[in-house]
Amino acid sequence: MKSFFYGIEDLFVNVLFAPLDALRFTESWALSNILNWIFMLIGFVAFVYWMLELKKFNDKGEEDKSISSHSYL
Repeated sequence: MKSFFYGIEDLFVNVLFAPLDALRFTESWALSNILNWIFMLIGFVAFVYWMLELKKFNDKGEEDKSISSHSYL
């Protein structure tokens, strides 16, 4: 069982994280942080999409905004 976990460690450290180690030791600050920029871009695009969808439904007036819209209120 011990060799199984060492195999998992070897897979992640030497194979799957090798590209990240290569990015970590680059001299360029922008290249070292490229994954952070990609994740921030994805998050920003998702945020803008969600806000546009909320505006679309708000403009249609489909939501019941009365105070007693839920039975538990």
